[in-house]
Amino acid sequence: MTVRFTHTNTKTESLSVFQCHDHELERKTMRSVDWHILPILSIIYALALIDRVNLGAATAAGMGQDLKLAIDARYTIVTCVYFVPYVLFQLPANLILRRAGVRNLITISVVGWGSVQIGMGFLSKWTHLALCRVLLGTLEAAYFPAMVFVISTWYKRHEVQKRLAIFWLIAITAVGFSPILAYALSLLHGKFNIAGWSWIFIVEGAVTLLLGIMSWFFVPEFPDRNTFLTAEQTALVLRRIEKDRGDSVPDPLTCQKVLTHLSDWTLWASGIMFMCASIPAYALAYYISIVLKGIGWSTAIALLLSAPPYGPAIFTTIFFSWLSDRHKHRAGYILIQAIMCIFGLALMAFTENNAIRYFGACVLNAGNIGTVPGIIAYASNNVASQSKRSVQSAMTILFAGIGGVLASTTYREQDAPRFIPGLTTTMAAQGVLVIVLGATHFRFRRLNRLSKEGKLDGPLEGRPGFYYTL
Repeated sequence: MTVRFTHTNTKTESLSVFQCHDHELERKTMRSVDWHILPILSIIYALALIDRVNLGAATAAGMGQDLKLAIDARYTIVTCVYFVPYVLFQLPANLILRRAGVRNLITISVVGWGSVQIGMGFLSKWTHLALCRVLLGTLEAAYFPAMVFVISTWYKRHEVQKRLAIFWLIAITAVGFSPILAYALSLLHGKFNIAGWSWIFIVEGAVTLLLGIMSWFFVPEFPDRNTFLTAEQTALVLRRIEKDRGDSVPDPLTCQKVLTHLSDWTLWASGIMFMCASIPAYALAYYISIVLKGIGWSTAIALLLSAPPYGPAIFTTIFFSWLSDRHKHRAGYILIQAIMCIFGLALMAFTENNAIRYFGACVLNAGNIGTVPGIIAYASNNVASQSKRSVQSAMTILFAGIGGVLASTTYREQDAPRFIPGLTTTMAAQGVLVIVLGATHFRFRRLNRLSKEGKLDGPLEGRPGFYYTL
């Protein structure tokens, strides 16, 4: 008995050592993945958002008067034309991402839009500004869906929302403070005979261009192509993904597969939800400085007061993302945040007191910002295979561009400073989000139940053991 006891104890100790080693290796590996992926991608996207929405700050700083954007619907046109190529090129860019290489595609994209942004500082006609916005939309189209695709391939399904929230918050926080930066840059008015609003584009574009050059050295590839992990660590990452959803290895991408994936209506539903969530985000980013200036504040105060509404969103987004990953549940938390957004919009639309309307902007953002990583995580959790993931991520983000068009066209100059039609349209969009969310939730729940009861012809998404995230 003594020998048998000693032998068993040795096996137990050995197993414990191996488990401890595996746990420590996994912790170290995923921490390395976090540091190599999230900061660089978040900073680049922050600059993309700043370059996309600094139009409002530049207009408030004098560009609107210099380029005569208040005539007819010029500001709306300049805002809107960005989204046409942005929508059209997202899916094609994502489909060629693996073939072109993440590093190659992203570097070309970022260097390109940084150069265009610098050029926008030297314009004298509003038509040239519109052309630059078209180029900007074309060059930025590849970035966001590519990053969502890449991030989702590195993590297990119920780890991804916290990472997406970090990615999104770094970007949106930068956007929140961009009006303050814009105000500081506008103070350079007259230097080298350049207008203050021009300095906004020139300096922010130069920073983007520099980061684009640096991205060649730091932007990560897909897990199976990475160069910063050891062979053992790479195998561990791929093993984790294979165990979680069975798509660690890319499957061949064909036209027939793309058409098959596009026939899944839940991919379109995810896009519609993301479109509805993007409308208030774009509306606030493009118009808050103009709204604040229109209700009586000076240019300086309007730009400075544009940042605080983004503060509460940091805490709510982190909180709801942590809960969502912890409970492995998405729809309920998206619903709560959509209701918060509707309440904030109602305060902005139907109250006369400017202080309450400003508080409504804070509530709106506190609810709306967190729905973005929530919807992206919800959509990416419920697909399997890398080919479908590439289509899904592009389709979801593509609809955000449509949301940007709606925000640009429903918040019209003639409705300033209250923008009642735009605010009520945005409220209705949140209602649509809730309805579509309910439809997908009940479908996924029904299919999970039928799969567990063995009443389906095969496993969900063709992956044994796979169940949809509710």
